[in-house]
Amino acid sequence: MANGTIAFDTLQTSGQITGTAKSVDTDYVVNGSAKSWVNLSQVSTQSINDSFNVSSISDGGTGLTTISYSSAMANSSYSRSTHMHRENTTANYANIDGSYNNDVFNTASLVVRTIFMNAAASGAVDSPIVSNQIFGDLA
Repeated sequence: MANGTIAFDTLQTSGQITGTAKSVDTDYVVNGSAKSWVNLSQVSTQSINDSFNVSSISDGGTGLTTISYSSAMANSSYSRSTHMHRENTTANYANIDGSYNNDVFNTASLVVRTIFMNAAASGAVDSPIVSNQIFGDLA
């Protein structure tokens, strides 16, 4: 079986979609798509539940996870978003991704730190679900 190439600049529907948006420039699709995402658990042995463009994670201690990308980003100015979930609690939780304690964002990985915060106490905490998404240019 021979392999080939399909080249195009615009995706267009065959008219079955109603409304005005019936085509989209492929640059928009490429630039607007997540370049990496992961759903992981920090509880017990840290593990990846599902991911895209993530080669591995490593446990840096309570509430700390390093996410390593399969394909690096072009520069360290990419956009990142992280969310954590704690079950069965009314406490407030926050997450910080990237440069805490003067860590520098890099193109190959990202450090995610999950912390517990409320009026009475605060500190690092492992979360059963941490989600992270990366948008930007791949190297």
